[in-house]
Amino acid sequence: MKNETHVKTGILGTKVITQIGILVEDIEKTSQAYADFFGIDKPQWSLTDTVDIAQTEYKGQSSEARAKLAFFDMGSLQLELIEPDQHPSTWRDHLNEHGEGPHHIAFIVDGMKEKIQLLESTHMPLVQKGEYTGGRYAYMDTFKDLKIMFELLENDR
Repeated sequence: MKNETHVKTGILGTKVITQIGILVEDIEKTSQAYADFFGIDKPQWSLTDTVDIAQTEYKGQSSEARAKLAFFDMGSLQLELIEPDQHPSTWRDHLNEHGEGPHHIAFIVDGMKEKIQLLESTHMPLVQKGEYTGGRYAYMDTFKDLKIMFELLENDR
């Protein structure tokens, strides 16, 4: 009986994918291509915060990594385009190793620290984490088992 809740809600406590993150070399060009394809306005990109605000950590070390982000709200799902800078990050490494394309799927969670510990206990380590206005994120290396990285998003109440 004790694992019944775990089976119903899974490790994350949700099965709702909120976002798909896609790595790109040129956010302007790719944003325009998406906007044209879907017949919608091209969103303005924004730059992630500096390390002193974002507290970005990659593989356990502080990182100056920043990225240009563009968001497309597609009904129940958000597409996030990510153009990373040259500093060490999961974005830069993934783009260098695999080229442009899917990087992660994201889920909104409650209890970020607990979810990170739970995933790490199942051999899915924390890769990168940071803060954003209104919350925090964590990229977990779920690739070996699930063939894509998971991003956990926790928004302040």
